[in-house]
Parts: sequence; C-alpha cells; structure tokens
Amino acid sequence: MRLEKYQIEEHNAKLAQQHKRKFEFLAQDVQGVEEIIQKLIKFQIAIPSWALGTGGTRFGRFSGGGEPRNLEEKMGDIGLLHQLNQSSGAISLHIPWDIPENAAATKALAAQYGIKFDAVNSNTFQDQPNQQHSYKFGSLHHVDKAVRKQAIEHNIEVIRQGVELGSDSLTVWLADGSSFPGQLNFRKAFNNTLESLQEIYAALPDNWKVFVEYKAFEPNFYSMSVGDWGQSLLYANKLGSKAYTLVDLGHHLPNANIEQIVSLLLNEGKLGGFHFNDSKYGDDDLTTGSIKPYQLFLIFNELVEGMDAKGMDHATGLGWMIDASHNIKDPLEDLLQSVEAIMMAYTQALMVDKKALEQARQENDVVRCQEILQNAFRTDVRAIVAEARLRSNAALNPVQLYRDLKVREKLVGERGLKTVATGL
Repeated sequence: MRLEKYQIEEHNAKLAQQHKRKFEFLAQDVQGVEEIIQKLIKFQIAIPSWALGTGGTRFGRFSGGGEPRNLEEKMGDIGLLHQLNQSSGAISLHIPWDIPENAAATKALAAQYGIKFDAVNSNTFQDQPNQQHSYKFGSLHHVDKAVRKQAIEHNIEVIRQGVELGSDSLTVWLADGSSFPGQLNFRKAFNNTLESLQEIYAALPDNWKVFVEYKAFEPNFYSMSVGDWGQSLLYANKLGSKAYTLVDLGHHLPNANIEQIVSLLLNEGKLGGFHFNDSKYGDDDLTTGSIKPYQLFLIFNELVEGMDAKGMDHATGLGWMIDASHNIKDPLEDLLQSVEAIMMAYTQALMVDKKALEQARQENDVVRCQEILQNAFRTDVRAIVAEARLRSNAALNPVQLYRDLKVREKLVGERGLKTVATGL
C-alpha cells in the first residue's frame, strides 16, 4: 500500500506546534545544526528483503499477518517505510530468497517507490530445492571441489542478478566452520575459502565491491572459517582493492570493542559496510539501539571521525543496512524503530566537539574526554531527527502515523492472515 501525501501532512500538522517548540529549544545549543540536518537528509539505510517478514529461532517461527508474499510486495513495504521516514531509500536482496522474474520491471517498480538496490547477498548456508550438492559441511571451504564450484557459481549468478538491478556490491557471509575438534584442517579450510573467493572476485565488474562478512559462532560452534574481523581483513587484503570487511554488530564475542574494530578497519581503508542490529547475549538480531545505545553512539563517533579523516562522504562512503530478526514485533514497526535509533546515534556523533575532545586527549584529561562524549550522547536529539524528516516530507512520528492509519490491519486485509514471507 502507499500513503497519500495529505495523510502525512495532516499528521505533521497535528504535531507541528509541539515539534517546533522542541526543535527551536534544542537548536539554540547545537552548533552547526543546519549542517547536521542536511547530512541526516542525505543519509539512507538499506532494508534487506528478508526483513519484511517475521523472523524465527531454531525452535520456531510465529508468522505475523499481512506478510509480503513476493518480492513486489516486499518492495511495496520498503516504499511505505521510505514514505514514513525518507531514510529507507534502498533495498538489499538476498538471493535465492528473492529473485526478480524481470529485472527491468523490478527496477521500474523500485523507481516508483523512490528506492534503489543496495548490496546483493548470496546464500550458501542453506540447501535449496533441486540443489545437486549439500552445504551441510560447508560451501566455499568444503573439502569437495565440486561443492566449492557450486557455491562459487551461485555467487557469480548473484553478481549477474545485481548488475541487472543496478547494484554495485556483493556481500558474502559464510556459515562454513566446524562443530568439533579435528573435523577440519584449519589451514586447508582457509586456503579453500580464499581460492573460492578469488574466483568470485575475478567475476566482479570493475566498479563493484565484495564485502566479506564474519561471525564468531553459529551455526558452527567450534570454529568459523571467517570468524572475526582479522580473518575477514586477511581475505580482503589478499583479494585486492575491491574487497572489504563488513561488520555486523551482532557477529562478535561478548564485550568486543566494536568501535575500535571499525576505527582500525577505516584506518586501513578496508571497512566496506555495516549490518545494524543489537544483542544482549549473542547474535540476537534485536532492534538497533534497543539494548546498547551508548555502544551504537560510540561506534558512530569512530565512524564519523574516521570517515572525515579519509575525506569520505558519510552517506555513500560505506554500505549501511539493517540486518535483524523481528521474532515477536511487527517487522515494519521494528524497522522504523531501528532507523530512528541509527539516525539518533549518527546525530549525536555529529554533535561531538571534536576540537575539544582532541585537546583533552593531548592533555590526558580523561574526565574531560568522558564528559565531552557523554554530553553529546545524553542530548535528546529526537527533535533534530524529526526536523530532517519534516523537511523531507516524511512523518514527524513514523510509528505513530503507522499505527493511526492501521497499516498492519490493512495489509492483513489485502494479503491475508496466514501469509509467510521468504527468509529466515
């Protein structure tokens, strides 16, 4: 479904006076607020095609009503999100979960919704119907060359699909690993993976990038063939200038210093993109900013500092995408909350007094360093983020408008109560 312009305008009119008061009060104390707003307007976060349905766990999946039944309906949902916040202007396809039947028609539909195609994602962590070889014991690292060849060909096919859609990057996440000591020869597994990635890399168009994603554990619990950022960086360095590391916020061991990781990857010119989510214990794929908002802010602080040092455009220099599993929430509401949290953390990072922070560092004034960072983090920046939405003709309060218009109920009426979207 699509929203009418008047629906957003009427919503904003009801909240205009209250918003104006909050924004003007906040703007008095925020240096460079107009520049911050313009950066927020440009900043876009890709929505993965698999995130429009209810997620699941190893023990079950409880599908919600009105889930999109095909790629076209998923694009419609993302178009709706983009209407509400004007910050969700891209879709990231996961193939073969979502394969366009007609690339030209799919591109045209995306243009109608005002969205473009972000990174395409391959899938060698599941066996597909009529697949000749199984990935039970791995894909790109498999001891059998025939299995590796099948996985390589799949990734090359994903690249081909992406080219037709106008994408310019491939994300490779591998479930490859081992669950018991002795199951794998670690060196051979690494070398097999590298050789496989080299064949995929050779198939990249000149203007493309490949993002090598890592994960510390799950589905294998003894070793992962790309288990941390160091292993990913090894692959990326060996592959070449078009290969980068992709950071998923949930793919680390507990208490990992992710802000330091992204800082070093930026320093080396090898940070390619982000998958945003949150977690309490492990890879929980929870709503971004729902558990550790201070960590999210600290990560963005390093991103802003590192990208500025490299002269990178914040909006286009890295790939920004949500990767979450909406097990018990309405997926669209969850995504709206995640985008809001990301925009807030980005805003707070832009507000950090960098000159004062550097001076405090040079003077070894640890207390002052903490105060500078926490002053930015403790500032309620929701009015600034809302102002950026208002100027983009989006809703001042996207979740409220979504609920006021009873969007989920309407989607159930259109699609049915028992629909199940493709994906996890």
